[in-house]
Amino acid sequence: MHPKPRGWPSWSDTMVSVLICTHSELEKDLGHTMLWRQDVDRHVVGRLEEALMMALAARPSIVVVDRDLPWAGRLVTALRGDPSTRGLSIAVVARGDFDPGEVELLESGANAILRLPLEFDSDERLERLLHVPARKEARFTVSFRVDTYASDAGRPEPALALNLSQNGMLMEASGRLRVGEPVEMQFPLGEEPPPVHTRGRVIRVAAASRYGIEFTDVDADVSTRIRHFIETLEQA
Repeated sequence: MHPKPRGWPSWSDTMVSVLICTHSELEKDLGHTMLWRQDVDRHVVGRLEEALMMALAARPSIVVVDRDLPWAGRLVTALRGDPSTRGLSIAVVARGDFDPGEVELLESGANAILRLPLEFDSDERLERLLHVPARKEARFTVSFRVDTYASDAGRPEPALALNLSQNGMLMEASGRLRVGEPVEMQFPLGEEPPPVHTRGRVIRVAAASRYGIEFTDVDADVSTRIRHFIETLEQA
């Protein structure tokens, strides 16, 4: 049995629901993870139509998509395009070596690629995906640069933050960024100085010139400031 992670609903709360989309048997790969706990309501589907229907009916906490499904890309695009399912956490499970199609899935809106067999920290990653924090609309300027040692790159560029969460932001930038690129960022949080400095990486191309950024290596003080700023937005 897996210990119940912090923040995990108890039996007296709403049961965690997981939608698994695959043509294969994934219990061998995922059976040792928190997704196979007894208090998890799993729905396994093998057709696109079933997946779209259950995404609405089951209100899953996370959608697990097998990369090798021929309709995996269409599913991710459809889920992100429907306001009713846009906020769902989507994890793609993939076997074997990297496939270029994984980049397309991330660009379509998948939150993460989980390589099978899963690594030792799989439950920690799954917990983060199960509890994707709500994003709050917040527009402010961002100065960022691609984190590279190349001599002709890495110069600061301006961007506009469109929303912010504890784990990342959606920003609009004129420069072309690629999924997986590391970035360094500096941005203000309201009128409270000094500006925040943090690192992140591009995890999604939401639309032309819009990029989903996941924060990485966030200092405790920075994390606290971001949380307090989001709380002020919720109270406004």
